Amino acid sequence: MLKRVFTLALATLVLAGCGKKNAATPSSHGKTAPQTARQVLNLGNGAEPQDIDPQAITGEPDIKVAGALFEGLASEDPKDLHPVPGLAKSWDISADGTVYTFHLRENARWSNGDPITVDDYLGSYQRMLTPSFAAEYAYMLYDYIQGAREFYDGKTTDFATVGVKALGPYTLQVTLKHSTPYLLKIIASHCAWTPVPVKVLARHGALTRKSTPWTRPENIVSSGPFILKEWRPGQRIVVVRNPNYWDASAVKLDEIHFHPIDHQSTEEKMFRTGQLDITLELPQGKIDTYRKEYPASLQTNELLTIYFYTFNVTRPPLNDKRVRRALALAIDRESLVKNVTRGGQRPAYALNFGGIAGYSPAAHLSGTLAEAKRLLAEAGYPDGKNCPVIELLYNTSENHRAIAEAVQAMWRKNLGVEIRLVNQEWKVFLDMVHTKNFSMARYSWGADYVDPHAFLEIWPSDSGNNNTNWANPEFDSLLKQALAARTEQERFGIYQKMDAILVDELPAIPIYYYTRPRAVNQKVKGFYPTPLDHHPYKYIYLEN
Repeated sequence: MLKRVFTLALATLVLAGCGKKNAATPSSHGKTAPQTARQVLNLGNGAEPQDIDPQAITGEPDIKVAGALFEGLASEDPKDLHPVPGLAKSWDISADGTVYTFHLRENARWSNGDPITVDDYLGSYQRMLTPSFAAEYAYMLYDYIQGAREFYDGKTTDFATVGVKALGPYTLQVTLKHSTPYLLKIIASHCAWTPVPVKVLARHGALTRKSTPWTRPENIVSSGPFILKEWRPGQRIVVVRNPNYWDASAVKLDEIHFHPIDHQSTEEKMFRTGQLDITLELPQGKIDTYRKEYPASLQTNELLTIYFYTFNVTRPPLNDKRVRRALALAIDRESLVKNVTRGGQRPAYALNFGGIAGYSPAAHLSGTLAEAKRLLAEAGYPDGKNCPVIELLYNTSENHRAIAEAVQAMWRKNLGVEIRLVNQEWKVFLDMVHTKNFSMARYSWGADYVDPHAFLEIWPSDSGNNNTNWANPEFDSLLKQALAARTEQERFGIYQKMDAILVDELPAIPIYYYTRPRAVNQKVKGFYPTPLDHHPYKYIYLEN
């Protein structure tokens, strides 16, 4: 749900459609700002982005901004997100599915007017695979491209051994280790495959380092439908139409203003007063009001995203899987989604998502409260006695806090376990999670492409997104087998074994599957509910 950590990812709820009860717009809801000739879209973006370098970002706020600025070989259809040509006008796939030949657009330009050529792709992929750059999503390349893992591991320093090469200035050939039927979905939706302007990066010392000045408005060069005009931390990010974009005539918006708003109540008020056209999410307490009184302002769809609590399995008492299982069994998920989140979420009993591309995990978390108490006692903490206080980290959000408080009360009542809630703003939260400076943390994972592999790729011991310190050699081996599987049936059979390991070991507690209830002004067109919550900006416009 770029993974997205869906990351990447932030809160629990989202909505769409603005401002009318049964059809008439009330003066206080979805009020349209004074209309002008310019098309300016105002979006709630959650937290302040940590970065907008497409090869360094992991969080949802970052991904949403970067999606306006950069484009990859393929892009996404706005309604169902199937891959469509992007910076590549077409591609050919070999009969055995292991060689992809991309034909680049000769009229594609960086925002500074320079042509986007095959050298930009080669340089970008070399940067992504350079060990010192330490890209969290490097595995999105080295799991698939021939020779890429060897280069990333430092077994060779010759990038010519990696399965990407130029067949001319506008032809890129990618050779895979094995056939990957969902590769184009990854390329279309995930920033790991997005090219960056390597010549510009070189001038700013950014080829092997993150958080460099190249992404400042005065320095950045981008490839997408918009360019960065302004970044005022804590206030707004402004992007404007890119005149050098290859499909500039199709872009209808003149500007997009991304507003970093941690508090959902503030975001909702800004929507009602016409300062926002689209919210990232609504306060949980407002969902029923919108559903009953302003249904045209509410858009709710299920996302391919799981909300869970992740563990640092090296910290007592969470290093004991009996404690982890006891905590997992003591959560009343049905009550949580009915009384707290209130956005139509489904309780989750596995760390994968059922129904993706015909796959559903057979293994599910099951057990009684009596079993949870027995497990806790076996671990040495009968009725919670002598159990250390466990810290639960979450990023600033009214919704996250409400969920954490509800779960905290359940664990106290059902197990006698005390939880200390720790709130941090987004950047600090991400740093603590990525450096594994936590005991338990609120987290979510959104699929970056529509395939069950998206929910399994984060758990191997060497994954840049596995922040748990959990390692299971059998799981790692099965992932490699799945990547090399020759048929869908064989691959899905391996996934069943992997899902069973996750349910048994519980490096994280599944809690619920996301929905996104959000408020959207009715003048916004081309903004469709999608399972990844991706919304290609070049198709969006305002109906005046």
